[in-house]
Amino acid sequence: MDKRIQPADRLNSVTEYYFSRKLKQIAALNASGADIVSLGIGGPDMPPPQAAIDAAVACLKRRDTHSYQMTVGRPELRRAFADWYSQRYGVEWLDPDKNILPLIGSKEGVLNISMAFINPGDGVLVPNPGYPTYTSASRLAGAEIFNYELSEKTGWYPDFDALERLPLERIKLMWVNYPHMPTGTPASKDVFRKLVDFGRRYGILIINDNPYSFILNDAPQSILQVEGATDVAMELNSLSKCLSMAGWRVGMLIGAPEYIGWVLRVKSNIDSGQPLFVMKGAVAALQSGDEWYKEINAAYGARQAIAHRIMDALGCECRGGQQGLFLWGRIPNDKVSAEAYADEILDKARVFVTPGFIFGSQGERYIRISLCAPENKLNEALNRIETCL
Repeated sequence: MDKRIQPADRLNSVTEYYFSRKLKQIAALNASGADIVSLGIGGPDMPPPQAAIDAAVACLKRRDTHSYQMTVGRPELRRAFADWYSQRYGVEWLDPDKNILPLIGSKEGVLNISMAFINPGDGVLVPNPGYPTYTSASRLAGAEIFNYELSEKTGWYPDFDALERLPLERIKLMWVNYPHMPTGTPASKDVFRKLVDFGRRYGILIINDNPYSFILNDAPQSILQVEGATDVAMELNSLSKCLSMAGWRVGMLIGAPEYIGWVLRVKSNIDSGQPLFVMKGAVAALQSGDEWYKEINAAYGARQAIAHRIMDALGCECRGGQQGLFLWGRIPNDKVSAEAYADEILDKARVFVTPGFIFGSQGERYIRISLCAPENKLNEALNRIETCL
């Protein structure tokens, strides 16, 4: 390697994603015969609606559907997103041509938004604990990170008195995520109203990342339900979790037309749109009825009950009423750290759970269990833990 060739300085601010590194370790353990039960990743294991698969396959079989697509997506996809928000969230005013930008998964949107709104040195509010990509995308954009701490004392909601003490004149953008990952805290209309008011008073753009609103919840909420929210708020959403389409990479960004336009400037210089068969499948999936959501939540509810038993077996304290694809629990006081405890569980019971430190310092005494494993695997994990630990 030529020593004169070096990476960009921005790479000094980020490392390889935790799960990217950990899954390589687990793959090596499995290759050696360890047979690890993985309860780490939140990738749905159940298939998407059959109508989505059928629509995608029919599109793939045609000769005229394999060319580049528009970065803004097909009109019928944007209309399907708007109808979905109207039917499922009661947000009825969305213009498919002005308020909606399809994304290749909402994770892409986190970086595109950061590049569109953040100048080097701008302040960004990031939840602690929270999705690690908020931090890494902000750093890649050159932002100054201001963590706002979430804790059990505040019910894992923002402490608005503490936010008021920050140098808010330096803050340009705030990431929020309710239902919250990793803690499973439900969305709250009152908190959404406070966030919109906070953004309006200080000129801070509020981004709610909302992929978990249908999981273990029959009353999905959106920050866009707050009157006047689009003045200072945008929302990311995704079909990855609620419609089991994680590998399809279908997300959306919703907001005021001017804000959408700024993000489109970035996105249109990075990608060439989603494949047409993916968009056709997404349109079909978005038309799924109530029965779909009832069935997946029945499955996740049964899995969550087993996950609670796993937490009990591990001696972890775990709140009820959590929403989303995970269960969040506090480790016993006699354990050194969540990372060390997760490694002990992996080593002794051959079960992989996620240590909470990867979500920020407020997660250092917590572990997270994924519900994206069938009941027999969850029961096997429970049996191994009860036997070995």
